[in-house]
Amino acid sequence: MPTNETMTILQKVNEAMNCAGAAAPVWSQTAPELRARFLETIAAEMEALASDLIQTAIQETNLDEARLNGERMRTTGQLRMYAAMLREGSWVEAAIDTALEARPDLRKMYTALGPVVVFGASNFPLAYSTAGGDTASALAAGCPVVVKAHPAHPRTSLLVAGAIDRAAAACNVPEGVFQHIEDEGFETGKALVVHPQTRAVGFTGSLSGGMALHGYAQQRPDPIPVFAEMGSVNPMLVLPEAVSKRGEAIAQACAGSITLGMGQFCTNPGLMLGIDCRGLRHFIEVLGQHITQSKSAPMLHPGIQQSYTEKLSKTLGSKGVFLAGQADAAAPSAAVAWVSGDDFLQNPHLHEEVFGPFSLMVLCKDAAQLAQALDALGGQLTCSLWAEPEDLQAMPELLDITRRKAGRIVLNGVPTGVAVAPAMTHGGPFPASTDSRFTAVGIHAVRRWVRPVSFQNFTDDLLPDELKNNNVRGIWRLVNNAWTRDDI
Repeated sequence: MPTNETMTILQKVNEAMNCAGAAAPVWSQTAPELRARFLETIAAEMEALASDLIQTAIQETNLDEARLNGERMRTTGQLRMYAAMLREGSWVEAAIDTALEARPDLRKMYTALGPVVVFGASNFPLAYSTAGGDTASALAAGCPVVVKAHPAHPRTSLLVAGAIDRAAAACNVPEGVFQHIEDEGFETGKALVVHPQTRAVGFTGSLSGGMALHGYAQQRPDPIPVFAEMGSVNPMLVLPEAVSKRGEAIAQACAGSITLGMGQFCTNPGLMLGIDCRGLRHFIEVLGQHITQSKSAPMLHPGIQQSYTEKLSKTLGSKGVFLAGQADAAAPSAAVAWVSGDDFLQNPHLHEEVFGPFSLMVLCKDAAQLAQALDALGGQLTCSLWAEPEDLQAMPELLDITRRKAGRIVLNGVPTGVAVAPAMTHGGPFPASTDSRFTAVGIHAVRRWVRPVSFQNFTDDLLPDELKNNNVRGIWRLVNNAWTRDDI
């Protein structure tokens, strides 16, 4: 029998989703200018919170002021980015094929899916949470959003939700376009996903959490998409010529990436691979020194710290794994370890993410084993290569493998730092994400919340503005296989 508390939660979810469902047809048909102004007003309201927002987030997450100020700028910047996208208008990908003798008049564009449930992320209390990229892109697409606040930073989430509510009131946004739910229970998340009004889900977090939500969505009578970004080990290849020519500089750059933000980025390089040689052994020694000299800091919350400590202990206790350098005794400590290619291939647990300031170096015996070890991994958000031209000429298969494995390939650089830009792919083959065709960052993230609809033989007065003969929006359209802004 459900408890009174469970019934209250289910009633809250039901009310929120029904309200979002009622708002969906209205919001999807609103003028792009209103949606753009709403997003810009959210950004302004977040900025108006000033130090209150930052200080609250510091208290709840242990992140420092500089990091959180940067994250707020990223959040408001992407809200304004989507506003600019709406005003420009070509994102709807309007396509028009006028009637021919053997073909009817056909016109196609993207249209909103409907209510979207967004789960706040633990490691980005602003940029991937209440007003983060999922919320911003879904609102831009014309979808109402119901946010489930992350329990690790509830007061921060509530402050941002208040900013969104004030922006909605200022812009006369229809009731139900944005709603905020606070509850720590797993039942709330499940109820949001399985509710019949929910049309899609956005999630950033662990593999177990993402797969649980995906499972609920697929068990519905009408399965819906769950766009889950679930992290990865982000393998980094350190190739022989690069190690020989600039090993110490590479080690310093890798150490900074591994320990950035106490390793709590989904693009943290948790695995490195190279061909065993004297230069690579020296690289590991130098990297270990940099890692152990790095400054320790509290992690986001006790749950993440405990998980990191447990997974690190399990990894370091595995057969053939050796610690490089002397790890800081303070917990949680940054660490780097190494293992042979043979032991790595025989232990699939070493292929899994240890979320925190840790990386495992795999010493492969030759180029063939390096390719084998890389190919043994699942899908990744990123793959990085430290390489000279001679390295890539000698091992061209590595580029083919990284293309298959990752959403973003980095050459001679670190993967930490995800630019909010149209050319950025933040996603990758499973298990990095549940659908590698989409990105969670940049204007193309909006494509997760829309579907194409064709209008056949419609009269001009019944068509959306984007598809009318007169190009009133002035957007780029594909008309009879030619891109143009001209009227028909």
